[in-house]
Amino acid sequence: MTGVRLDKWLWAARFFKTRAKSKEAIDGGKIHLGGHRCKPSKEVVAGDILNITQGFDEKIIIVQQVSEKRGSATIAQGLYCLLYTSDAADDL
Repeated sequence: MTGVRLDKWLWAARFFKTRAKSKEAIDGGKIHLGGHRCKPSKEVVAGDILNITQGFDEKIIIVQQVSEKRGSATIAQGLYCLLYTSDAADDL
């Protein structure tokens, strides 16, 4: 497998509970691929850098593996490498 749709990958990596929520975040500009806004159908491959904003939290990750299937949380954590996180709780 070379790549997978961005909305499917975000769902499989457990950043969102449903594909509809991941599509909503992408369309709302909360997800950037390589520093640019993108569409839900954009293909993600290993090595891509994603900026993910969820509420007040921002995460920068590198895609390690691609998957269309949603697995357990431990499998999902193996799909990416976390480079940076700004947790809102840390600012309090």
